[in-house]
Amino acid sequence: MGAMSVEISVVVPVYRSAATLPDLLARLKAVLGKMGVTHEIILVEDGSPDNAWDVISELHRQDPDGFIAIRLMRNYGQHNALMCGFRRSTGRYVVTLDDDLQNPPEEIPTLYRAMLDGNFDLIYGSPHDKQHASWRNAGSRLINLFFRTVFRSPVNVTSYRIIRRELVLSTFGYDLNFTFVDGLLAWNTQKIGSVGVEHHTRGVGRSGYSLTKLATLGMNLFTNFSLLPLQVISACGALCACLGFMAAFYYLVQALLSNITVPGYASLMVTLLIVGGVQLLSLGVMGEYLGRLHLNVNRKPQYVERQVFEAGERADTVNRAA
Repeated sequence: MGAMSVEISVVVPVYRSAATLPDLLARLKAVLGKMGVTHEIILVEDGSPDNAWDVISELHRQDPDGFIAIRLMRNYGQHNALMCGFRRSTGRYVVTLDDDLQNPPEEIPTLYRAMLDGNFDLIYGSPHDKQHASWRNAGSRLINLFFRTVFRSPVNVTSYRIIRRELVLSTFGYDLNFTFVDGLLAWNTQKIGSVGVEHHTRGVGRSGYSLTKLATLGMNLFTNFSLLPLQVISACGALCACLGFMAAFYYLVQALLSNITVPGYASLMVTLLIVGGVQLLSLGVMGEYLGRLHLNVNRKPQYVERQVFEAGERADTVNRAA
């Protein structure tokens, strides 16, 4: 690594993966060494509740030159941790993968060759057969549907990526607390491709993603990169207004013709419930936008580093907002 230019930076967010870290690091070193390219490995511990940082510390003690490790102050989320790793990276290409070994490190050469052979800024490793639980696969499909809707891209996003350096640098100007890395990347290029890769079953532990976190990711995608939710509620409001005017005209005509003798309780309640529901939904969506704007304006940090192990150096304690 040293003073030589780095060809490949590998960024790995770490969360609940103490058991897989030794094997992951050994396989990464073996693969990158066999490729014969200059490289760096960056582990970002994202407030993991297990003893992942203790494992990282011991691995770094055994091989101080082997990797860079960053410990965040708390759990900020996978995409925020990726942004931390991006800012630390120096490679011509940046590879991201999960820490649970479901993305086999042995597929890095496949991504690298695809990047060298094609005219792309970003290439995703698309699993031949995803080995996630059924609910996780359903959530991923929904996220990809949102992504294709917002960015009009036919590519399915995954956590296994290789990114050209120039594209990584383009994301640094977006200091958003509610981060969706794939959205930041897609905002700055249309040269996005994919290549088939293997996807293994999870050997130990459990996924760091829950239904709530997947829903939050989808919300980050829509509210950070699209006005579609506001446009949808505007359309609903317009539709309700049209129906309301039509109903008002109908009842006015009926009243003039003396066909109405008793006020209609059912129609009144239906109208109130529909209009009230749409209004509450509209307020909720607009409140979400305003809340995110408030937090970003008040500079809620994307992440804060607690401790850093540099390659070849002892740990230094830092407390920087980014």
